[in-house]
Amino acid sequence: MYRIAVTNRKLCDGDFLARIRELAAGSYYQAIMLREKDLPETEYKVLAKEVLEICKKEEKICILHSYPNVAMEFGHPYLHLPLPVWEKMQRPERQQLRERMTKMGTSVHSKEQLHKALLLGADYVCAGHIFTTDCKKDLPPRGLDFLREMCSDSPVPVYAIGGIREDNEYLTTKQGAAGVCIMSGSMKGKKKIKIVS
Repeated sequence: MYRIAVTNRKLCDGDFLARIRELAAGSYYQAIMLREKDLPETEYKVLAKEVLEICKKEEKICILHSYPNVAMEFGHPYLHLPLPVWEKMQRPERQQLRERMTKMGTSVHSKEQLHKALLLGADYVCAGHIFTTDCKKDLPPRGLDFLREMCSDSPVPVYAIGGIREDNEYLTTKQGAAGVCIMSGSMKGKKKIKIVS
């Protein structure tokens, strides 16, 4: 099971960077996605520098989010770009970014969005939300049937997101998901970290 911890400092119990250090040092998550997209780009850049240093020290993959200029300035090869942002970029800008990135992904919520992501050259997609989640209280989950259809239609890895917990994550891989993205569970408490000695 490939697990990506998705950050949200507003949900974090305690000090955010301390939590990042715990996640990076642990074995439960294979990657950390720094998804603080509410921050202005200048503030995101400062935070990204600190998080990248932590992840490098612990040899943990870090995926930057939303700000391609930050990824390019740092020479960082992993970027998750919201689909509307990716679509609005001019073709030369998209091509330059695509050439600089080892892996680029986006989030999708329909087959139409999946097909757009594939045309743009996404290496992976996050599909959701799959289960009920506090992050989207007013929206019904898309469910496992939706996830199965997305996985069946996608030639690139699909990661399930939304309401993923330790007791339901196995259901996502049964539908063909390559792994899961976990926000609340990664930010709250220490149960799932499993520090490597």
